[in-house]
Amino acid sequence: MSERTVLRDDQWERIKDLLPGKASDCGVTAKDNRLFVEAVLWIARTGAPWRDLPASFGHWHRVYVRYNRWSHKGVWARIWEAVSDDPDLEHLMVDGSIVRVHQHGASKKQNAEQAQGKSRGGLSTKIHLAVDALGNPVRVLLTPGQASEYGQANQLIEGLEADVVIADKGYDSDNFVAAISASGANPVIPPRKNRISPRDYDKALYKERNLVERAFQKFKHYRRIATRYERVAKHYTAMLHLVSTVIWLA
Repeated sequence: MSERTVLRDDQWERIKDLLPGKASDCGVTAKDNRLFVEAVLWIARTGAPWRDLPASFGHWHRVYVRYNRWSHKGVWARIWEAVSDDPDLEHLMVDGSIVRVHQHGASKKQNAEQAQGKSRGGLSTKIHLAVDALGNPVRVLLTPGQASEYGQANQLIEGLEADVVIADKGYDSDNFVAAISASGANPVIPPRKNRISPRDYDKALYKERNLVERAFQKFKHYRRIATRYERVAKHYTAMLHLVSTVIWLA
């Protein structure tokens, strides 16, 4: 099996006690947690249909059902939260990126609940991402693809006590700049061209924004994220949480 789809022993040691089914939990102990997580990681990396999961991981349908169950119970989110409990918030970078929805992932109703909508090029979802000063993901949100970036900006930084918030000019709104300042952080956002009184910003510090762009590149190395195949937003978000965890464990 490729090293890109398996966990190193040190990575496994960091998360094994965060998973359901450990010896201290009530009920049946899951002895195959590592194999299961690596099965989902294989799906995320390759983008293959669940039915094509190699038999060495177990029956594809059992893995699929278990993945969905963990998604709805918030297990993947809790694992990510546990490994990302000490972010470097000297700088916080935010950005958004559109991913296309595969025809197999199209919901019957394109609505905000499933984070699918029509934008240029067809059905899409937009990932809104905040990363810390080391480029590690600290918050991920989904919206339909046509949604504006600054519309999710306040939620991206809420409760994160950063020194500086860096974003491109698409986030230059009075509301967001005020929210950054109210949080005690310094906004580093280029002004839009239509600003009557353009705001100064630290051009040298703004170059650090490439960390969020590089984070998106890391996410999109996983084909199940680069193209959305999951109809249900919770299932797609769970893939993002799993990959966020792997980025933190790298």
